[in-house]
Amino acid sequence: MQDTRPTQQRERLSTALAAVADGDQAALREVYDSTSAKLFGVCLRICQDREAAEDVLQQVYVKIWHRAGRFDAQRASPITWLCAIARNTAIDWHRANMVAHLPASAAAAVADPSPLAPEMIEAQQQSARIFDCLEELDDRPRTAIRSAFYDGLTYAQLADAMTVPLGTLKSWVRRGLIQLRGCLGDG
Repeated sequence: MQDTRPTQQRERLSTALAAVADGDQAALREVYDSTSAKLFGVCLRICQDREAAEDVLQQVYVKIWHRAGRFDAQRASPITWLCAIARNTAIDWHRANMVAHLPASAAAAVADPSPLAPEMIEAQQQSARIFDCLEELDDRPRTAIRSAFYDGLTYAQLADAMTVPLGTLKSWVRRGLIQLRGCLGDG
């Protein structure tokens, strides 16, 4: 028997976000109560500072209040949409604050980051090989690997988005990575 709790939670969050879009403060409280721990973790991981993460989390819920009408359950699960807002807000904070904390003397220590021509050619060839090998995979493992490694989604977020059990998604990724390793080893 399949567990329906994730589906019920997804539906409850979708309904609450629709109510938030209509200006329902109680619905925002419900969204906060069921997601604040996870979203705080996202903010803390990026900000690396508890106080900053708390400030960023407050900004996240202000954005949710203003943007709830933009949520589309057909495009993403509610938690994926909420995590994207938290992640982007925390990254914006990180960018704004890391530049301000660098001393002027750090500029002299920065090496020229541009790669040499042979390194660029090798990197382009490697990227092309990876892309070609990804194209050889079945659709589901290819989508899961691209979303996990290029878009930065967690396996749990992917399982929700693809509406499959977490174990199934992990199996797809594992089999796909094994196929990729074999393909890249052949080249």
